[in-house]
Amino acid sequence: MAGYVPGRQPQNRSADRAGGPARPSAPSRPRSSPARANPAPRITALGGGQGLSASLSALRRLTSDLTAVVTVADDGGSSGRLRTELGVLPPGDLRKALAALCGDDDWGRTWSEVIQQRFTGTGELGGHAVGNLLIVALWEKLGDPVAALDWVGRLLNVQGRVLPMSAVPLDIEATVRGHDPERPGELSAVRGQANVAVTPGTVQSIRLLPDGPPAVPEAVTAVREADWVVLGPGSWFTSVLPHLLVPELAKALTETRARRLLTLNLAPQPGETEGFTPQRHLEVIADHAPGLAVDAILVDERAVTGGAFGQADLAGLEKAAERMGAALVLGRVARTDGTPRHDPELLAAAYDRIFRTHGRIGPWR
Repeated sequence: MAGYVPGRQPQNRSADRAGGPARPSAPSRPRSSPARANPAPRITALGGGQGLSASLSALRRLTSDLTAVVTVADDGGSSGRLRTELGVLPPGDLRKALAALCGDDDWGRTWSEVIQQRFTGTGELGGHAVGNLLIVALWEKLGDPVAALDWVGRLLNVQGRVLPMSAVPLDIEATVRGHDPERPGELSAVRGQANVAVTPGTVQSIRLLPDGPPAVPEAVTAVREADWVVLGPGSWFTSVLPHLLVPELAKALTETRARRLLTLNLAPQPGETEGFTPQRHLEVIADHAPGLAVDAILVDERAVTGGAFGQADLAGLEKAAERMGAALVLGRVARTDGTPRHDPELLAAAYDRIFRTHGRIGPWR
């Protein structure tokens, strides 16, 4: 059985090295024709974890031409264990994206629940998600992370495609002020996504290890060929920003003819962004990617008018958006149960209004 080596490109997808039976090729993924009638927008969504899942759950209501580009720096839980034991990409965020793209029929709902199901007990399987094991099994079988994810997508009949942002597992290292409460002004380095997510103190910046990692070519193509690129919501430092630190992806984001939409979180996150204002979230993006222009920034109006962010400085937020070249769009996109989670239907409606109001560009224009 051919093992998956991070970053290795397959020598031959159609046959084993020893000349054995042909491997299954990656399922066909036809692109939409520029001349198609009444075309749906071609959308690429960047992120990871629950934030990306929320965005995908909304976007799949608007288009079938949807690609998710997912972070690969998770080092906790089931993903961290598989990464450590097998040297593979962390599969958890990729699994969540696939689950979010499953259909609303019996097939889609069943498979979404199956791949999210975790084994119970205290044995070696305890805590592992079924989907994580399925993804890793196909990685070992095919030796190609992209082809394997396409096969999982075909099994699940997902609406869209899921890609890792890089073919090598990454680590996040954050510079944190006040990590030691007794030295509030001191800067410290905190390594690992799981640690950064819950770190005491204030995260100042992050970097990826290894530095300047290679992007998956298909992910770069998805950004360059999109009509809209959607970034966020999600854990700001560990799910949203990492895409901007992969050189080929960052270059594609600045050069693409697509319009770019940034979706702000509904609340500061304990650890990562505790105490951050909405403006600070935008400043962090600008600090890490000073050349990135954005067309629109979507903000939940209740979150910034007495909600989780308190009574935000809307004038200051507008100016911060303008500095990024963006229009600030206020809407109601949060669930009504009081939890800081996006409602898929409300988010889909907000996305659709932005796509129509701010125009679509691309070869099908």
